[in-house]
Amino acid sequence: MITRRKTLKGLGITSLAASLPSIAFSQSNTTTSDQLNPLKIPVELRGELNADLNTPVRQFQLTLQSGSTSFFPNVQTATMGINGSYLGPTMRFRRGEEVALQVQNQLNEPSTLHWHGFHLPPSADGGPHQPIEAGQTWNTGFEVVQYAGTFWYHSHMLHTSGEQVYRGLAGLILIDDNEQEVELPSDYGVDDIPLVVQDRRFDDDGSLLYMNRYEDLVMGMHGETILVNGTRNAFFEAETRKLRLRLLNASNARTFTFAFSDDREFHQIASDGGLLGRPVAMTRLELAPAERGEIILELAPGEEVKLLSLGKPNNFPEFDGAMSEIMRKLNTQSFDILQIRAQPELRDSPEIPEQFNSIYRLPEAASTNTRQFLLSMGSGMRSGEDRGPGRGTRNGNGGGYGGGQFSINGRLMNMNFVNERIELNTTEIWEVRNNSPMMHPFHVHNGQFQILDRDGVAPAANEMGWKDTVKVESGELVRIIMRFTDFTDEENAYMYHCHILEHEDRGMMGQFLVV
Repeated sequence: MITRRKTLKGLGITSLAASLPSIAFSQSNTTTSDQLNPLKIPVELRGELNADLNTPVRQFQLTLQSGSTSFFPNVQTATMGINGSYLGPTMRFRRGEEVALQVQNQLNEPSTLHWHGFHLPPSADGGPHQPIEAGQTWNTGFEVVQYAGTFWYHSHMLHTSGEQVYRGLAGLILIDDNEQEVELPSDYGVDDIPLVVQDRRFDDDGSLLYMNRYEDLVMGMHGETILVNGTRNAFFEAETRKLRLRLLNASNARTFTFAFSDDREFHQIASDGGLLGRPVAMTRLELAPAERGEIILELAPGEEVKLLSLGKPNNFPEFDGAMSEIMRKLNTQSFDILQIRAQPELRDSPEIPEQFNSIYRLPEAASTNTRQFLLSMGSGMRSGEDRGPGRGTRNGNGGGYGGGQFSINGRLMNMNFVNERIELNTTEIWEVRNNSPMMHPFHVHNGQFQILDRDGVAPAANEMGWKDTVKVESGELVRIIMRFTDFTDEENAYMYHCHILEHEDRGMMGQFLVV
């Protein structure tokens, strides 16, 4: 066993040593059974429609709670959940409706719920500015203006988002839209399957381990056990020739590269913000934390196939430091995600439409302003400092990790500092550059954006739709374009941040006002 402070000192990560609890680092050697378990399908929550009001409102009640969950036979694991012991129900919204959400916090600590990917007033966003104290209830609501798609909700509590999501505070939101008349598999839990994919680390006694290795401070939490909708070693029995798989990477830090065991082709039909313009044929789909992708899988009667995550090649650049070898192994591990068993007789499914809708691409000429955002792993700035972007980190180039801090434009997150002020009814280009040794998924609150290019190259076809989270690889410059409409607030801010939750918790986050 190596004490935490000695390990961090050896890495030069001394600033975090004083701020986190004293723990020792160990390697979990939890033994897992090969027994397969039927995939759990989250309860579908459609809310209650109150039509007596001038504007009908669909009402939802959510409870944040502690509990215990059986991931392993005859073992109970302490977890957190929403209306249950682990994860939350799948809420069903409809475009154009008003929703009212009552969130009761029965935990013994403060928390929040953030409606990820939604365009809504900042006071309803559920970010760190809207904490729900233990024993308190938060009432909020908004009009659903997003297109049909797969969204999600999760804790966004300042400094503890990572641990609360890791222990179970997350769930899916599916949006329906009568205006998008596209025939796709839509029988929830039968041919329209939600897949909340997470990696977790367990101790020998079945308890969840969080931040128990020194590399967790730098790379974020990575585990060796895959959970799908909270199910370990999951399988699903298909009754139809086509399955619509709604993939959410709900891991804290791990990137998944989804593929099938026979290397078959599938079609991606939607990304973060809803349907693409047309289906995109592929054999690999990479999703970073918080990204979503809907895919259509075609099956033959009686066959079995596995959904996998493929390990990425070890192609990280060499650099000096104790973390070099660990970071070079990042996301190189492969996993079985879900076994799919087709029944001997399958019901027919409709053909995939050749076109879904016409996505208006925001023209670069519509932009009224360009902003730069530099994602760095290094010492970062504290309150009151102003060194400018990228200064004061490893080797003087803003790309270091030695300080154990994670910053944007050289500044750590400060609730009392507004990083950007944006005028209402404007369109902006954000240039997001990553000069750290690892990828960061960049997420912007307040709705959806479009990717203009990656290092000057147009995005791939499956990234041409609406997005709220974008991978920014090491050394890469990604340009996104976004409209800022409808809501202004001089007090309540929206957030932008890395969606590796341990990076967000430790400073790689900023905030902006729309005025």
